[in-house]
Parts: sequence; structure tokens; C-alpha cells
Amino acid sequence: MNVRFIEKRTMMDAEEMRWSLRRISHQVIENNPRLKKICIIGIRKRGDILAKRIAITLGELTSWDIKVGVLDITLYRDDLTTYGPKPLIGPTHFPCHIDDLHVLLVDDVIHTGRTIRAALDEIVDYGRPSTVKLAVMVNRSGRELPIMPDYSGTSVNLASGEEVKVNLLETDGEDSVKIVEVSIDNE
Repeated sequence: MNVRFIEKRTMMDAEEMRWSLRRISHQVIENNPRLKKICIIGIRKRGDILAKRIAITLGELTSWDIKVGVLDITLYRDDLTTYGPKPLIGPTHFPCHIDDLHVLLVDDVIHTGRTIRAALDEIVDYGRPSTVKLAVMVNRSGRELPIMPDYSGTSVNLASGEEVKVNLLETDGEDSVKIVEVSIDNE
């Protein structure tokens, strides 16, 4: 079985993504004017890169004590068995204790809400933060769980068979958000 992604259109280019992350950072500051310390946790594989970028921008704009961590939710997923007998698991790293701390959870796309639910389950295994806010690059329609982002770069409603693909320079060689059509060849 071959899965192909056929590009349909570009939603955001590198400049638009940069501005969206900057806007998200400004919104975080506006909504937390008395904040002194924050832990930003990115969900592996692209959320962790976006988390670092947001931390850099917040560091330029504030005097906050900013810690950045990464979360691998593989073992917390409710669809773990679909990954086969040996799913690839990356390390989770929290740079500090999160008890009574403000946490900003970052991911590239929110769709059904299941990834975020898994991330929240893992976070509470590490401690009890004062608040957990969610920032995503793309807020996609099709929620199955009552989870909504506090901050998002853009929102999109997609047709059946369409997916959002967030490309990042560090992993994909470019920054962009594209709408792709999924094509499966059963050969």
C-alpha cells in the first residue's frame, strides 16, 4: 500500500507562518500580563519546533523565565495498536517541575482533539500545572472531543479526503502550511 499526498493549495507561506507565531506570542503576553514564569511544551514532532520558535519570540518581547520542553504522546494515544507492535517512541523532556506553573502546550494541527487529550493525560502524570493553554498553527474542523485551542495561527474547514500538512524548515526544508489530498494505492 502506497500513500501519496497530492498538493492542492498553499494556505500559509514562510512569512505568514512567522507572523502567525508572532501574533500567538503577543496574544499569550496580552492574556497573561502578570506572568513571570512559563513552561512551553511542544508535542513531538512538529509542535516541539513551533514551541521553540514561540519561546524565542516571547524571550525577545518579555523578561519572563521561559523553559521549553518536549512531549512524546505515543504511549498515551488511544490508537496505539494501529502503529504496529513496535511504535517509534521519542523522549519526553520537561525542563522543570510543572506543579503550579503555567504551561503552554504547542502542536502543529488540532483536528479531532485526541492528540491533545493524550498530551493532557501525560502532563498530569508529571505534575499539576496551574493552567494549561493550547497553541496550534492550524485549527482544523472535525473535533471529536470538546477541546479547543486558546491560540491558533489559522483555521480551516476541509473536504473529505483532504489533510493539512505543516512543513517546517527543520524537518521538511521549508516553512509552509499546505492542503493535500490523500491518495492510497493498493498495490
